[in-house]
Amino acid sequence: NGEELRSLLGRIPSGVAVVTVDSGGQPVGLTVATLVGLSLEPPLVGFSVARQAALHELLREAGRCAVSLLAAGQDELAEHFARGVPPIGMWHGIATEPSIGPPLLSGALGWLECALRDEVAAGTHTLFVCAVESVVPGAEGQGLVRVRGLFTQA
Repeated sequence: NGEELRSLLGRIPSGVAVVTVDSGGQPVGLTVATLVGLSLEPPLVGFSVARQAALHELLREAGRCAVSLLAAGQDELAEHFARGVPPIGMWHGIATEPSIGPPLLSGALGWLECALRDEVAAGTHTLFVCAVESVVPGAEGQGLVRVRGLFTQA
């Protein structure tokens, strides 16, 4: 059953990241706790996105994204991008790094710039497989993780 699975998997810390896309000049972001490294050769990562999330179709259309791996203490950013804030207010007060592509959130442990490579239907979600084109280290410190529905540090 889904709730039992959520409860059990919630006991295991999962890293928290924000995936961003640039949709025709309108940036959009979504918090994910499903980022996984899939391969080093070639460098691939994956994450799942609910099919009803705005980012789902925008990522498909854009064909590329950026991933900001959040640092401990960035709970508010994680909550902000998890709430489904309307695009007009999504970036109000949000600090970003200079970028020619999708936004990179300031203060993150690091950033990945990726091209969409594949997708796999997975129940109510889609697993997006992305080729990592750029890895940029950011702030030193602990990562933000989610355990039992709460944010903490790893």
